[in-house]
Amino acid sequence: MPDGPPKNLRLRRASRLASSREFALIRQNGRRLALGCLIANWRIMPDGSNSRLGVVTAKSIGNSVKRSRARRLLRESFRLHQHDLAAPVDLVLVARPSIVQKDFAGVEKDYLCVLSRSKLLKA
Repeated sequence: MPDGPPKNLRLRRASRLASSREFALIRQNGRRLALGCLIANWRIMPDGSNSRLGVVTAKSIGNSVKRSRARRLLRESFRLHQHDLAAPVDLVLVARPSIVQKDFAGVEKDYLCVLSRSKLLKA
């Protein structure tokens, strides 16, 4: 039996970082950790706010198809584990060129490793 009501796993527009100002603020004032195929920049938000995600894919990753795939993999990792975060965060994920060779399980593993090392996951 699941414990409690089912969790909403949708990634709504309110859960996305949109402006370059928000990205820059997190990169300047937040914390950073690079591991595997991604770099995570984050800033803890006050209780009651929603966690938000921004994804950066540079041209060094490859053509537009490869960059779009990288964005989809990172967004999906966040979407599936957004309720596992200990506190609301603004999170910017930067894809590294090694993401091209990884499948979803590898990207998800790197994502969870980054979150656990940064102590952003629930215990």
